[in-house]
Amino acid sequence: MVIEFLLISGGILLLLIGLLGAFIPVLPGPPFSFAGLLLFYFSKSAAILPQTLLVFGILTILITLLDYLLPIWGTKAGKGSKHGVLGAALGLIIGIFFFPPWGIIPGPVLGAWLAERVNGKKNKEALQSALGSFVGLVLGTVFKFVVSIAMIWYAVAGVISVSF
Repeated sequence: MVIEFLLISGGILLLLIGLLGAFIPVLPGPPFSFAGLLLFYFSKSAAILPQTLLVFGILTILITLLDYLLPIWGTKAGKGSKHGVLGAALGLIIGIFFFPPWGIIPGPVLGAWLAERVNGKKNKEALQSALGSFVGLVLGTVFKFVVSIAMIWYAVAGVISVSF
């Protein structure tokens, strides 16, 4: 009974932390949500299928990787040069390590803009590259949020299916 309570309480806590992690850069949202779903899986109070865990495990890995790559790809989509892409990547790294947790937001944007400016692009072109980086960042946030909400949904559905 105590273990069941700990599994469900821990699962709820991790799912909520995962949801917050979609918006707070220092928290890896989907991995926390997946850990919460995993706790529900091991409890007797929820029916979570192993296939569901496998799908969400794969999605968690993909979304976590995409979250770091989307700002770089966004820079490319914003007609950024190789320098802009490199600037976004360096800005992301500098932002994460030197200005946590919020440095992940301006880091790639400023990195892309600065690299483009240093390499001779006009301000308007450099801003377009930086905007692409920002759009990539926003897309990553949306993906993290959607996957975290889906895991919460499956956990709740698993509890409901056992209750009725």
